[in-house]
Amino acid sequence: MEENYKTLEIVEKTPNSGVVYLYLNRPSQRNALSRDFFSEFPKALSLLDQNPNVNVIVLAGSGDHFCSGIDLKTLNSVTDQSSTADRGRSSERLRRDIKFLQDAITAIELCRKPVIAAIHGACIGGGIDIITACDIRFCTKDAFFSVKEVDLAITADLGTLQRLPGIVGFGNAMELALTGRRFSGSEAKDLGLVSRAFGSKTELDAGVRHVAEGIAAKSPLAVTGTKAVLLRGRDMTVDQGLDYVATWNSAMLLSDDLMEAVSAQIHKRKAVFAKL
Repeated sequence: MEENYKTLEIVEKTPNSGVVYLYLNRPSQRNALSRDFFSEFPKALSLLDQNPNVNVIVLAGSGDHFCSGIDLKTLNSVTDQSSTADRGRSSERLRRDIKFLQDAITAIELCRKPVIAAIHGACIGGGIDIITACDIRFCTKDAFFSVKEVDLAITADLGTLQRLPGIVGFGNAMELALTGRRFSGSEAKDLGLVSRAFGSKTELDAGVRHVAEGIAAKSPLAVTGTKAVLLRGRDMTVDQGLDYVATWNSAMLLSDDLMEAVSAQIHKRKAVFAKL
């Protein structure tokens, strides 16, 4: 956790809680996503994923905003790559670069540990890509959101159009993506984009910490398994999903965590689980 990043900061606010905060850390640019972010973000998530002392990751923004979207310099660097005279080669290079950017966001789902988004201020464009890949989302009521890409003459391509319909419903996702309109944290709660909208940043921080520490205290095998099975089941029929979780639990169920959880329930004490 001693890694140095240009665009991120890792903070352990409560020692030994199992909760670590990963901050988008370009506050003077409203945490716009630079080229460095797309290299650093998956590396930071992998580092936290492999750290046995980390059970839950809270993703937040430094300063007044969560994320104002992709940095226009990053956008220009992507489009400038299509300058070669060979249309086929320039298109292939552009596709490869888009895939590189996509992989940085998908890293949230590839991370075994739950990632909780704590959103305040602006969450625009690329910020929506990020939060839709997170496992749980909370915000302040006065946070504001926009699927902004259509206003930049872009079809959103980093995951929003794939993940948002499953979160807020197809019709709502279509309307938000086609209009690019701004909507509040309160409406985000009504749409189901976030689980809860808090009255203030202080309340958001306290609420997120409570939820994160609660999850961090549970069996890490059960928590990582629940995330993995839910994500895999998203692309399966019910029957396929049931078969997958049966196979998963045939490997994971007979663990020390199960015996510890049962013993703790019987003796009315707090369960203590081994690190993952």
